[in-house]
Amino acid sequence: MAASNSVPSNIHISTHPCLRAKLSQLRSRDANARETKALVHEIALIVAVEALASELKSVSSGTDRGYCSWISFEEQRTDGSPGQAETPLGAQYTTEAIHPSVALVPILRSGLGMLEALQTLLPEPVPVHHLGLYREPTTLQPVEYYNNLPYHRAPLSSSAHPEIAILLDPIIATGGTSVAAIQTLLEWGVKKVVVIAVLASEGGLVRAAKEGGADAQVEIWVGGCDQEVTDQGMIKPGMGDVGDRLFLAIGK
Repeated sequence: MAASNSVPSNIHISTHPCLRAKLSQLRSRDANARETKALVHEIALIVAVEALASELKSVSSGTDRGYCSWISFEEQRTDGSPGQAETPLGAQYTTEAIHPSVALVPILRSGLGMLEALQTLLPEPVPVHHLGLYREPTTLQPVEYYNNLPYHRAPLSSSAHPEIAILLDPIIATGGTSVAAIQTLLEWGVKKVVVIAVLASEGGLVRAAKEGGADAQVEIWVGGCDQEVTDQGMIKPGMGDVGDRLFLAIGK
């Protein structure tokens, strides 16, 4: 279930023992929708902890409520002094928050199963934008059917625009859907795309990791990696269609 040593350096495959055990449970055909939802959430949370520990940094903030994603860091800290707050015992402490600004972008449908995990982990609410993509059954090419990225916003220099888009895509099989989503986000104007996935094929990972060329800021964090993809574009052994399993839409 491990990738070869030839994968690009911007691919990060978790080796967490608890995650690997949960991934094994998620593969089972006997896991019902409630169990599937819980396992996707728990695996996403572990991968997200590893990803955000690398992609974000802690900074002094001007409030004990943490970082407000819709207000720029510079606007929140204008006096150059460390943020101070008070404990219930009256002791002073320096407040900390995360930086840079982020937005969450789940791919419909299955990415919704990971959304709560990221919202739980982040210390403050952040914008959530949705991309709807499905894979055409014959060609296996991605087709976009929904996009609510706020293109009408102010210029990219505006503090309201996130610096990092965190793309939630549980399964990266052929990589086509992830590539299309990454391209859309880079064209939207984010400085970096961080992909968080539950399971991927090695070929799909490599394809997604190369999107945008050598200068693109793309990092992919994934719970596990399988080698094979079937002619129908499914990872083998994989875990089936996660969206169908989450929403009881098997056989639609």
